[in-house]
Parts: sequence; structure tokens; C-alpha cells
Amino acid sequence: MNSSLPTVELAPGLNITRVLTGLWQIADMERDGMALPAGAAAAHMSQYVEAGFTTFDMADHYGSAEIIAGTCRQSVAPMPVQLLTKWVPTPGAITRAQTREAVARALNRLQVEQIDLMQFHAWHFAHPYWLDCLFYLKELKEEGLIRHLGTTNFDTAHLQIATASGIPIVSNQVCYSLLDQRAAGTMTDFCLKAGIQLLAFGTLAGGLLSDRWLNQPEPAPRQLKTWSQMKYKRFIDAAGGWQHFQQLLQSLHAVGQSAGRSIAHIAARYMLQQPAVAGIIVGARLGESSHIADNTSVFDFTLSREQLSLIQSALAKLTPIPGDCGDEYRKPPYLTASGDLSHHLESFPPPYPSRVTPTGSTIALSGTTWESLAGFSRATRRGNTITISGTTATHGDRAIGVGDAGVQTHYIIDKIEGALQSLGASLQDVVRTRIFIRHMDDWEAVARAHGNRFKDIQPANTLVRADLVGEEYLVEIEADAIIVP
Repeated sequence: MNSSLPTVELAPGLNITRVLTGLWQIADMERDGMALPAGAAAAHMSQYVEAGFTTFDMADHYGSAEIIAGTCRQSVAPMPVQLLTKWVPTPGAITRAQTREAVARALNRLQVEQIDLMQFHAWHFAHPYWLDCLFYLKELKEEGLIRHLGTTNFDTAHLQIATASGIPIVSNQVCYSLLDQRAAGTMTDFCLKAGIQLLAFGTLAGGLLSDRWLNQPEPAPRQLKTWSQMKYKRFIDAAGGWQHFQQLLQSLHAVGQSAGRSIAHIAARYMLQQPAVAGIIVGARLGESSHIADNTSVFDFTLSREQLSLIQSALAKLTPIPGDCGDEYRKPPYLTASGDLSHHLESFPPPYPSRVTPTGSTIALSGTTWESLAGFSRATRRGNTITISGTTATHGDRAIGVGDAGVQTHYIIDKIEGALQSLGASLQDVVRTRIFIRHMDDWEAVARAHGNRFKDIQPANTLVRADLVGEEYLVEIEADAIIVP
């Protein structure tokens, strides 16, 4: 076993290798419905362990990845391995019992008594199920079934909401590569401030960031053999197209020539040198190909300031991937293998229940204690007009983001979006918002959060200082929307 490979402390008591082995390709290899033989696949996986790559990343929906990892862990004992997995529930109301069942299933498949890192993915944030899931996972962590909690594909705003709500998040796994620099901005700034580390996937773009594709013509869809290649070709298109991608490869090749390294080495090393990045995840097709030697070589050199500058100049010529981390799964353009969410989900349930009143209006209820206490709805639709009540950062009987006006603003807009979706509309239909803040010193944080969510919509808006009911609430927002037929 190679014990000289560098590691990093992801969380207290959890050291991981800086190049993690990703097992998402197992789902691709099993797309015909036939599971890989666990013993044979685990034997291939153990070769990584013996080479010092002891950290593996997987998920509940990566085919039989958890079963293979559990089999491998038993076969290499007592050599330590770190098994990082994910829970990706379908959107909709989730109970404590369902959360416990999901964790128990992972424990059984991994053949462990405690999950090293459970990472949570939310399909969208307008439905508050995602916060319930995190609160339930926190309870199971306190019970000892989970060692540490992480998130995956969270954007900056919702990572802030989660941490402000007391969820002890140690990592956020996001797409982060030379093609996709979304995490380099506000996400990195927040993670450095909050002590959260990034796990970067897509670092090699499914193998497209390699010498193999240098000076090659643009591939036809049928030439892309794996789900990863299909997915990251969409990133290439979003970043400016094949010609711009070739210019990037040429720049990386030039840097590689000066360093005596391949394009893949340069792409991986660049990401390892980015702030807040604890590790990069490189996929493995167990039994088909092994990149152990290449992965090891990433640690044999460091990019100089001049080389980093050359790469950054090349990146500046690309079109930035739009949005924040994880948006490729939540809004167009969907940068997935299929170009939509058809291979992930069948549908999205309405965030809140709705009903028709005797007057003919349709109302949506978010279930907060205030609605039943004061006798009002979260939103009311009559014809094509929707009116949304003054909304605070309340989830059930719990205040969210106490002490942080910006966080509360984001959560309030989530609730407004959920109410709109429940009545057949979206944020795009909002024509006016009214913001009430307790402290005038909070105006900028609130305005910036509002601007982040409405910058492409720009409804009419008023912001005033007002005394709000409940000392824990710093912001209240109401909104009007008109659905254009």
C-alpha cells in the first residue's frame, strides 16, 4: 500500500485522499439492468486501496456501488477505507421514518455501523422537504448512525440557509472543473468563511479534458459512449462550443509540455490548487480501465504561478456556465446526459397543498403556525392574478436563519416560489414585491438576496423599515403575480 499519498482532514477524525475514486460509472455500466458481480468489482476496487487511494464516493442511485464498496471494505480489512455516499430522495414530503429507512439501507449495503459522510442532494428548494431531510439526518448523526454530514449540488444561498439552521455541514460536492468555474466565486468565499470544504467532480469532464480529444473534430452524439461524456459535452456547448474547447485543450497541452505532463494531469492539478477544494473525484470503470498511475502522478508536481496564469487566461475566453452550483439539475439549460431530468425524475409534486374556496378562489397553504392562528392563506389565486401574503422565514413552527437577514430573504423567496408553483405559476410571473425589514442596517443584505433571485425578472419593488411580529424575524416579503395566458 502506498501510504505516501497526500490526505486532507475533511472533518475531525475523517482524513481522505485528495483524489477520490468516484463510483458513479457503475450505474452506467449497469444500464442494461444487470448488476456487476460484487466480488469481481470489489477486487478491482481493492487495487485502488492497495495503491493508497482509500477514499470512494458513491450514492444510493449509482447502481450497486454501495454493495460493491461494502464488499471491498470487508475484503481489505483491516486496511482503512473511507466510504462517502449520498442520499438523493425524490422530491416531496419526507418523514423521519423514511429518512431512517434510507440511512439503514446505506448502512446495510456498505456493511458498516456508521456512515463516514452522508451527502444530501435536493432536487429543488421551493419545496421545503429538503430542510426536513437535513433536520432528520442531523438527528441520525447525533444518534451515531452518521459520522459527518455533507451536501451535494447545493448553491451558495441554500448552503447558507442550511448552516444558519444549525446543520453541521462539512463539505459540499459540486461540479467544478476548467470548463465549469461556478464554484470559484461566492461559493468558495462562503466555504472558506464557514469552514466547509469542496469536493469537486467533473474535473476531467468524463475524459474529454484529455490528450485524446486534442485536435479532434466535434463528435457526433452517437460517438459519445458514456453518460459522463454525454453530460460534459453539454458543458462544452454551454462554455462556447467545440472550437473554444479546442483552444482550451491547446493551452493545457502547452502547459503540459512545459511541465512534462498530460492535459488530464494539468486539469486535475489545477483543481487541486484551488481554494477550499479538499479533493477531486475521478471516476473509475471497475474492470474496464484503471487510472491509478495517472492519479498518482498528479501529486508529483505543482503548477507554477506563470502556468496558473496561462490557464486562467485560457479560461477567460470561455463562456461562463450560467447560474450557481447545482443549477444544471434545477433549471434550464439542464446540463445532464439527456439534456433534461427524464432519467432522474418523473415529476415534481406541488410544494404546498391547495384548494378551491367557496368564493371561487384557489388558495395555497404552507402549513406555518401563523396561517392557522391568523386565518390567512400563503397565497390566493383568482383568475390569472396571484396575491402572496406577507411571508417570513418560518418552516412549520421553526424560524429559519435567525440573526441573518440575507438568509431569511432567500428562504422567504423559496416559500414565495413554492406558493406560486402550487398555484400554477413561477417566479417569472411576479410583477411586484414589497419588503419590510426590522433593522435598516440590513437593507443591503436583503437587497442583494432579492437581486440574486429576481435579477432576470426585475419586478416593481418597495423596501421599508417596519416593526415585525416576532423578534426572530428580520424580514417579511409579500408579492403579486400575474400569469400571462
